[in-house]
Amino acid sequence: MNSDILSQMIGEGVKNTNHASHLLADHAQRIAKEHGSLYRQRTTKWQEMAPAAFFGKVSPDAWTNYATDVLQRGILVLDTLRQRGNAFIEHEATGMPPLLSFAYQPVLDGRTLPRPVNYSLVVITPPAGVTIDPVRRPFMIVDPRAGHGAGIGGFKPESQVGDAFAHGHAVYFVIFRPWPEPGQTLADVRDAEKAFLDEIARRHPKAPKPVVIGNCQGGWGCMLLAASAPDKVGPIAINGAPLSYWAGVVGRNPMRYTAGLIGGVAPAMLMADLGDGVFDGSLLVQNFETLNPANTYWKKLYNLYANVDTEAERYLEFEHWWGGFFMMNEEEIRWIVENLFVGNRLSHGHAEFGDERIDLRNIQSPIIIFACHGDNITPPQQALNWIADLYRDVNEIKARGQRIVYLLHESIGHLGIFVSAKIAGREQDAITDTLRAIEALPPGLYEMELEQRPDRLHIKFAPRTVDDILCLDDGREDEEMFAAVAKLSELGAHAYQTLLRPLVRGLVNEESAKRFFQTRPMRVERVAFSDRNPMMAPVKAIAEQIRTARKTLAPDNPFLTLEHIVSEQIEQNWNLFRDWRDAIQEVAFHAIYGSPLMRMLGAQGLEMRDQTSADNLLSFPDVRHALANIEHGGEAAGVVRMLELLSQARGYVRRSRLERETELFSTEEPFHTIDETERARLIHEQSLIVQFAPDKAKASLPRLLNTAEQRSRALALVMRIAGPAETMHPKALALYREFEAMLAGASADAENRAAPGVTRRHAKRA
Repeated sequence: MNSDILSQMIGEGVKNTNHASHLLADHAQRIAKEHGSLYRQRTTKWQEMAPAAFFGKVSPDAWTNYATDVLQRGILVLDTLRQRGNAFIEHEATGMPPLLSFAYQPVLDGRTLPRPVNYSLVVITPPAGVTIDPVRRPFMIVDPRAGHGAGIGGFKPESQVGDAFAHGHAVYFVIFRPWPEPGQTLADVRDAEKAFLDEIARRHPKAPKPVVIGNCQGGWGCMLLAASAPDKVGPIAINGAPLSYWAGVVGRNPMRYTAGLIGGVAPAMLMADLGDGVFDGSLLVQNFETLNPANTYWKKLYNLYANVDTEAERYLEFEHWWGGFFMMNEEEIRWIVENLFVGNRLSHGHAEFGDERIDLRNIQSPIIIFACHGDNITPPQQALNWIADLYRDVNEIKARGQRIVYLLHESIGHLGIFVSAKIAGREQDAITDTLRAIEALPPGLYEMELEQRPDRLHIKFAPRTVDDILCLDDGREDEEMFAAVAKLSELGAHAYQTLLRPLVRGLVNEESAKRFFQTRPMRVERVAFSDRNPMMAPVKAIAEQIRTARKTLAPDNPFLTLEHIVSEQIEQNWNLFRDWRDAIQEVAFHAIYGSPLMRMLGAQGLEMRDQTSADNLLSFPDVRHALANIEHGGEAAGVVRMLELLSQARGYVRRSRLERETELFSTEEPFHTIDETERARLIHEQSLIVQFAPDKAKASLPRLLNTAEQRSRALALVMRIAGPAETMHPKALALYREFEAMLAGASADAENRAAPGVTRRHAKRA
């Protein structure tokens, strides 16, 4: 090895060691600061309360009442866990149907398709009082198959299903059974969903293409569908959906390091082999639970314990869904890990189904992305960075005619995206309510901003750039490390497949796989507290007696206050454990994969993104065609162009403006005879002209609107959509006045050319 290269590698190694040391020191400082402050606060609370409770003048009944209450609550919690275990067993025995709070009817069973799958399409029965508009887009909702069953999108009345019904849309739901069909692949699932869309289109011949909503893992599934069948899909809304798995912020998104620390795809292959070719979804759920051990091992149970008289029903409702574990074939989980979790190939445009390459840039429908900063499973960077991976800049998004809108929430967690009534009533409802407006947007990248005012919720679409997406991240220098993980994962998979798989498969049979599934911790925990456990036999009768004579404890009982303080401290101890665990894992990942050898391996394996140069954008057929027709298109093109120029001057687009545009375009000349497809093409073409030739776009308006009647009518329609004048942005109003002057002057010039003698006589008189 060349001595210069060796010296460089040694220097890089020292640099990486220093980086890992600084990273650990930063973590230690942050943890000490955060937890030290919390410990001091709780110690102060304890010192204030404990002496009064134990040595002060407390009512003699206070301790007796508290002790009785503790015992009663404990029995009631045991009974709730018993009910959870029984519900789990019963749910498995009945085939784990989807947990929708709405009635539904089967439409198409995936088992009847040429390539059978365990997916089916159902139609949700509208509740009483709901009227479906036959010309509105139907909705197709796809839930995640990431260990759990279907139903989270319609888990309660205030949900995605409820929002769609509130706006008069027919709703279809994609459900799935616990066990995959033999030989089923994700390509088969994607093809089944194409068949579902065909059936929905057949049932709604007067409606536009369906809206497709994907939740979490269902989100990237919907993107696969839309990329391969762009002609079948309407607007796509993906919620908490990870698409760029390498993305994240140091110190805040530890889940992305998991694959590198456990060995890539090989452990998933081993788990599937132990299941006789089937991967147990409870393992994925278990991974989710370990992310937040304080909630899993204490907070969730203590919340039930502290509020058992009112909380039990809600707890059982959620656990009914959380405890339904669904399986995958080995081919499915391996594709997911290699192309998404580890390889990040979908984000880079290199994921494949056999010989078919999947390019998300093929999607033609508007894409709406909902992500949350409080989501520790799908942070905004993982929901959005694929945009930066696939598009050079926002000009390319526009050149390709794409509309991408994202909405960010500051604090809600991952599950709150789907089950929170507040989110359903605000963010999800806003997405549903603005679909028509989004379709009227010119191509580009936008952030949907919500502002609650006294009159109503105001919604605007603020143009964004790819740099705005990247600013949510803390840099992309760490991608070489994740690329190294992907390369090592490939080597590990090959080694496992060659050396260990024959041995493991030789030891596994159908019976051993069954025992393997039964002994997974998530199942054992539930069965252990069910009626199958003889020790739980007396719990039901005792709990019924307690409920009959139950008296809740007074909220000002000092011992109850101390209990809350102790609970907070236990929760903090778990959080301290989590923070140190995550810190050590992050430092270990950086120390291992940040080494010169690993970065070299990652640099060699880092797949080049398919980026389009700025010059190439001008060669796009749509761009060339638009610029060649800059003086053609007539009145309709002139109105759309002026509206696009006004939006550019304003710096954002209001939903109310888009709604007026949609309404007037369907009734006013010269638009009412233009169908939606032609209207979308017109908006795309004019947005390209404004983007790539803004000066010519404005200067050519008099030639585009070549009669005084057209100019007057176009200006009036633009003002009806963008105005009234007193509410317009100052820059937009100034530009509109410029349009008026330009077109009025052009009309005067035309009159002068038409009657030169009259003009000269008037000039002489002047």
